[in-house]
Amino acid sequence: MVVVTNVIVSVIVMIVLQLLGMLIFSWMTPFKDMEELRRGNAAVGLAFGGKFLGTAIILGVSAYTNSTIWDMMLWFAVGYVCLVASYWIFELATPKLKISEHLQQGNLAIGILLCCVFLGTSFAVSSLIV
Repeated sequence: MVVVTNVIVSVIVMIVLQLLGMLIFSWMTPFKDMEELRRGNAAVGLAFGGKFLGTAIILGVSAYTNSTIWDMMLWFAVGYVCLVASYWIFELATPKLKISEHLQQGNLAIGILLCCVFLGTSFAVSSLIV
């Protein structure tokens, strides 16, 4: 019974962390992600999907490699900060490119690139989680 309880609590914590991570990411953009998605903006969909997958990868690895929920949460936080930092570093590294403006305009190339930045960063950062 203890194992079942631990699994249920872990899944609930993981869902809350995933949703919290996505909420924080949505605060980082100057436009409303959900409105853009409702309008069918594929570029925002790709970028948002990359954020979701990147967050899930880090969360999954932190859950797999840690035996307590607290350790999982700690390593997820470390990985998530790295994921957020990658967005801002990408933003700084491309000063002539206003990423949020291009996403809002539906620039698929930027959406795909940003999706790959998040996925690549999450794979790299996940290899450091112990």
